[in-house]
Amino acid sequence: MAKRVYQAWKGSNKFIFGGRFIFGPDVWSLFITISLVIIPVVIFCIFVARHLLHKFPTYNAGYAILVVAIVFTIYVLVLQMLTSARDPGIIPRASHPPEEEFSFDATSRTDSTGRQTPSLQFPRVKEVMVNGMPVKIKYCDTCMLYRPPRCSHCSICNNCVERFDHHCPWVGQCIGLRNYRYFFLFVSSSALLCIYVFAMCALYIKFLMDGDYPTVWKALRHSPASVVLMIYCFISLWFVGGLTGFHLYLISTNQTTYENFRYRTDRRRNVYDRGCLNNFMEVFCIKIKPSRNDFRAFVQEEILRTPPNAARAREPEDDSGSYTRSKVEDDLDIGGDLLKISQRRNIEEFDEEIGRRDNDRRPETFLESESVSAMDKQISNTGSEIPITRTDARNSSWGRRSSNWEISPEIFAKNSSVAGSGSLTTEK
Repeated sequence: MAKRVYQAWKGSNKFIFGGRFIFGPDVWSLFITISLVIIPVVIFCIFVARHLLHKFPTYNAGYAILVVAIVFTIYVLVLQMLTSARDPGIIPRASHPPEEEFSFDATSRTDSTGRQTPSLQFPRVKEVMVNGMPVKIKYCDTCMLYRPPRCSHCSICNNCVERFDHHCPWVGQCIGLRNYRYFFLFVSSSALLCIYVFAMCALYIKFLMDGDYPTVWKALRHSPASVVLMIYCFISLWFVGGLTGFHLYLISTNQTTYENFRYRTDRRRNVYDRGCLNNFMEVFCIKIKPSRNDFRAFVQEEILRTPPNAARAREPEDDSGSYTRSKVEDDLDIGGDLLKISQRRNIEEFDEEIGRRDNDRRPETFLESESVSAMDKQISNTGSEIPITRTDARNSSWGRRSSNWEISPEIFAKNSSVAGSGSLTTEK
């Protein structure tokens, strides 16, 4: 059965509901963030907002305090899910490196046998034009593609993300082109929720002081939940409020968190800055691009293509295979020629010669060319045929084109007795 894209996904993401929602590998931190939002609001509704329902009798306005807190909390949680559960702008991986950039360097590497092996070469950095200015883009070894401008590879999610801002552990997802808007709204809304809860708790303390608890200390002792919530919101506001201000600055200058921290000291011109108003419109008013990935689609097997120059790169390997074939062919040709000029003699005498040679175990070894020339010389001088034995070296055949020809000294000694009717005997 064919797999779907999310089932064969090579990144570190987590999918639920059949690939309809995508999260980062640290998705469990999302539950911590949700609890940090829900638990304080529940405490506020039970111990603070409930007592403010009848403090504004006109049009029952006190109920609005409770409703606003609940609706605002739901709005924050929805923004959090839109940030965490959607594709942040992942660029699909390529199945092979860009072939149009291939080049082979035949002199770059030499193997153990002394042969040169071509290596694959292609540029690691390229330049593209953005708003009339050259921008360098890098090649990603993991995704096997040249990253578009403002794209970076997230080491946590193991994906290349367009307009990569950062990986946020609080939402368990990368922040990129397709969810940056929701991330900023989530952070800024959380800051407003903190301000709202803090203000309502302070208002409730004020009502207590106007009533039966005239001092601040007595009012705080009567409502310890208000004290805890005010301290919690004050601390949280430093975090989400500071983050909101920082991202307002980034949006106004059209930067990302990654670019701000990495290129802060370079003093290079920001080629993406189009003015404060246009920068805000780019983030909040332009339609979000559709995802490049269809996680529920079926995986289509791609036929592997061979680079056009790959045949050249494999030529040295083909030579190593032809070496064995040429060696065998040479041996067969030499053996055939010797058989044509030889005649089989007495088998018993041949066996005796072999036995004496094995007992001696000190035969003289010649190279192929020297042994053949010596054999021809003896034939021409004596007019007889010399018994010759041929043995193959069994231990190692590296670096030889043929086997060794061994001529026993006893055979040369019997040359005269063989001259009349002898034959040339060979052993393969």
